[in-house]
Amino acid sequence: MEEQVVQGKSSKRSFVGVVTSDKMDKTIVVQISTKKLHKLYKKYVTSVKKYKAHDEKNDARIGDRVKIVESRPLSKDKCWRLVEVLERAK
Repeated sequence: MEEQVVQGKSSKRSFVGVVTSDKMDKTIVVQISTKKLHKLYKKYVTSVKKYKAHDEKNDARIGDRVKIVESRPLSKDKCWRLVEVLERAK
């Protein structure tokens, strides 16, 4: 009997968003906006959610586009961590 092995499959969620706050030490607030089609009115509705993410090197600044990934709980509100800064703010 053959076994199928799935390689490179991560169950951790990841998002790309914009940094809205970097005032805390080693923590950033990332705003994720998603567009969803309304069922009845057939109009796109934008929803916004904010996540606190761990930034070990205090690298990200306000306005940067960043990628965050799910991690173990680091504090009461923080269970995401910064993977990379995709685009710097101008």
